[in-house]
Amino acid sequence: EQFQLVALSFLYCRSLNGSESLAPTTITCLTRGVDLRKERADVLCPADCPLWQFYVFGNAVYASLSSICGAAIHRGVITNAGGTVRVQTLPGQENYSAVYANGIQSQVLTRWASSFSVAAFQYYTGTKSGALEAVGRPPSTSRPSTGKRLKKPLEKKVGNKDCKADIAFLIDGSYNIGQRRFNLQKNFVGKVAVMLGIGTEGPHVGVVQASEHPKTEFYLKNFTAAKDVLFAIKEIGFRGGNSNMELGKALKHTAQRFFSLENGVRRGIPKIVVVFIDGWPSDDIEEAGIMAREFGVNVFIVSVARPTTEEQGMVQDVGFVDKAVCRNNGFFSYHIPSWFGTTKYVKPLVQKLCSHEQMLCSKTCYNSVNIAFLIDGSSSVGDSNFRLMLEFISNVAKTFEISDIGSKIAAVQFTYDQRMEFSFTDYATKEKVLSAVRGIRYMSGGTATGDAISFTTRNVFGPVKDGPNKNFLVVLTDGQSYDDVRGPAASAHKAGITVFSIGVAWAPLDDLKDMASEPKESHNFFTREFTGLEQIVPDVIRGICRDFLDSKQ
Repeated sequence: EQFQLVALSFLYCRSLNGSESLAPTTITCLTRGVDLRKERADVLCPADCPLWQFYVFGNAVYASLSSICGAAIHRGVITNAGGTVRVQTLPGQENYSAVYANGIQSQVLTRWASSFSVAAFQYYTGTKSGALEAVGRPPSTSRPSTGKRLKKPLEKKVGNKDCKADIAFLIDGSYNIGQRRFNLQKNFVGKVAVMLGIGTEGPHVGVVQASEHPKTEFYLKNFTAAKDVLFAIKEIGFRGGNSNMELGKALKHTAQRFFSLENGVRRGIPKIVVVFIDGWPSDDIEEAGIMAREFGVNVFIVSVARPTTEEQGMVQDVGFVDKAVCRNNGFFSYHIPSWFGTTKYVKPLVQKLCSHEQMLCSKTCYNSVNIAFLIDGSSSVGDSNFRLMLEFISNVAKTFEISDIGSKIAAVQFTYDQRMEFSFTDYATKEKVLSAVRGIRYMSGGTATGDAISFTTRNVFGPVKDGPNKNFLVVLTDGQSYDDVRGPAASAHKAGITVFSIGVAWAPLDDLKDMASEPKESHNFFTREFTGLEQIVPDVIRGICRDFLDSKQ
């Protein structure tokens, strides 16, 4: 059996009369149909390609931006063990369908300029008569022993490493811009994309078209070469819809759905939306701007052909640019007089997009805070109620993006003494933090909250006082402290720590107010029962995000 497989590999490249055929081209998991330059080609897919990496459009006939190996597995031509595939180039078509097959979910595409099909390659053996007999057995994934040098896998462009950014171009597709200006807009976006220096280690871009309903044209993960992005932009069709752009709806869509790990967003890389608007938006923009900032998205507005004096009366909010951009400091807004002669405006916009130190909205309340929990372990709490306190802590902590470069969590338990359960530097993942919280053991004893606040200020926040994150302390207690809380709390406030105090059962309201930061009414909470802590979780999270945003204004 093994001998026969070796023989088949050899005979694939040499027929019985001694003439040689070309060896299959070795490709990568992500090589697409558009990357091939031949009408028909035999390619060798590697083994063990991660199925989640594949981007496939269609079924049987695939859009040429689909992964060849992904399409071959989807079609059942090969398995994830790899193998040789015959690829046939086909004309483009309308409406590529979405079908789930062999572990891969293909996606819908309304149209594309070119297509391809995949088929199993037929291997040949000689018969006694000298004829060739087809053998349908799939080949080994190792290179055929032909003595010929195989083509190298397609090289990926590294790109501009000094301009790492994940950028969504939100283009105007409303009736107001019209087909002609829409095409000029696409040309400008293409010029910007080229000058950015797109590549695997440089900027990644995608496009969302806004009209009556926003539509993602392609995601960050789809292309990492400028020529492919240019082709994809060229293929975008004008949608139309509504007389003016529904910017608020489109910006919410982009902030919530476009920037996700499954769509190609990279950790620690600035997220940017560049909004092109020809005229003015027809919906409310303020809420969408706030949402984008909360999601850590830096919004730029590129306005073209501002509304005339007569048209301004139709604008819902004349100050929409200031409410949409990341910061109202002039950096995030950019004006182009018209879509004609835009080349000179490309470089200044690219320089802005590559100025990472100016991306003030990349830091959010979810990825740039230190939160320490000070937990009352006194005997009046009891073991079951102590578990409810830990559950409260877990529910707050899991909302935040915990990592070595993101948010951090610490915990201290106190009675008359204090016990450092874990510091900000002990755990760098959400899973490890939540596991550590579950593992905290109830101490039982007296209540010295003031000493505990001083201990936490000194030993937990002291080592990170010069760090980039904003510091928060959440105090959980169920009773009267045996010592003074006002002085230690004032020292914590002076050290730049925002304090939220949460009291349960017999906790004195005066103590809670003394511990809480200003304004007192929004930084202290009280519940009669420990089960009521669950309802306070969203209030604490909102409070942390509110204070974080206020500190950045």
